[in-house]
Amino acid sequence: MKVEWKTLWKTGFVIFVFCLLWKYMDYAHNLISLIIGALTPLFIGAVIAFLLNIIMNGFEKIIFTKTSKPLCLKIRRPLCLILAIATLIAIISAVIGIVVPQLADCIELIINLFPKAVKWIISKLDNLEIVPENIINLLNSTDWQSKIDQIVEVVTSGIGSTVQIVVTTLSSIVSGIVTAFLSIIFAFYLLISKSKLQKQSKRVITAYLPEKLSHKILYVCHVFNETFRKYIIGQCTEALILGVLCIIGMLILRIPYAAMIGTLIAFTALIPIAGAYIGAAVGALMIVTVSPIKALIFLVFLVILQQIEGNLIYPKVVGSSIGLPGIWVLAAVTVGGAVMGIPGMLLGVPLTASLYRILRHDLNKRAPKPVAEKPKEAVKEEKPADTNGEVV
Repeated sequence: MKVEWKTLWKTGFVIFVFCLLWKYMDYAHNLISLIIGALTPLFIGAVIAFLLNIIMNGFEKIIFTKTSKPLCLKIRRPLCLILAIATLIAIISAVIGIVVPQLADCIELIINLFPKAVKWIISKLDNLEIVPENIINLLNSTDWQSKIDQIVEVVTSGIGSTVQIVVTTLSSIVSGIVTAFLSIIFAFYLLISKSKLQKQSKRVITAYLPEKLSHKILYVCHVFNETFRKYIIGQCTEALILGVLCIIGMLILRIPYAAMIGTLIAFTALIPIAGAYIGAAVGALMIVTVSPIKALIFLVFLVILQQIEGNLIYPKVVGSSIGLPGIWVLAAVTVGGAVMGIPGMLLGVPLTASLYRILRHDLNKRAPKPVAEKPKEAVKEEKPADTNGEVV
């Protein structure tokens, strides 16, 4: 086997780079962290632009579908961008306005009811006679309200030097504001110039890469874009339907905190499979402060609603849009949650769906096509021939 010098140079260069990275691992890690930190605003801006672009496309299809006037085409993108931003701000403001006040009232109610709940538990333990009397006396003599006040004071004021906390908080706020500002500016630039940037990117890829490789890269980008877009639209639609049904059902059953818990259920339902159950746990905890019986009714109602949603709504709205079997959805949520937490749960399903679609397309190209069998009526029975070539 003849080995070319070009291959040896490539192999040696790869080994040299690997050894260099291995030797200076700490420096490489710091450099990578610095690069990631510098690119964070751009990455966040790209995510914001991707989400706003979905809303923008909807407004463009609704408002400017049948128009060809130059003035309309010129103002189409800025106007749809303003409408998309206003829609997103309105949604976030509505969620915060509905959830936060009632959540604060519920937390205050839990803090006030906690001492009474502790005394009730102590009395039940005393009646059952399973705890020594001296421990019961110690628990009864404890001022639980003062303990709760101390815990709240520690949580609100923090532990440590006040100056250090102030400096750390201010630096975090300033850094967050700068990052958010740069991300929003970058997102606006992407959305205003998205057609031009798309053409430039495609031109660079086709100019500097082989034709076969450039087609593959463009196909992969198309699959990821389409799958993520369909997944986000389907997941938001499914969460909205689930939240509305939850609010209507809670109002019919006269369960408290209907608007807030329905909004919370819709928000947590964006997390596949486990999201609604997280919202159910929080909602039940809030309802139990008013009525334990209604909290139990709420859990039974939500389980029934989840079955209807999982078997009827989700397959039609989300499952068919991404084309991913249920077993892989569960695997994507599990692995994504273990690696990146809640962001991993959100990104795991569309990422897995994109890879699944690419792999299926590649397998269909590589796998041999099955040979079609002849129908039985077309198969004629062959009679054996004798040694002279005559049919017996």
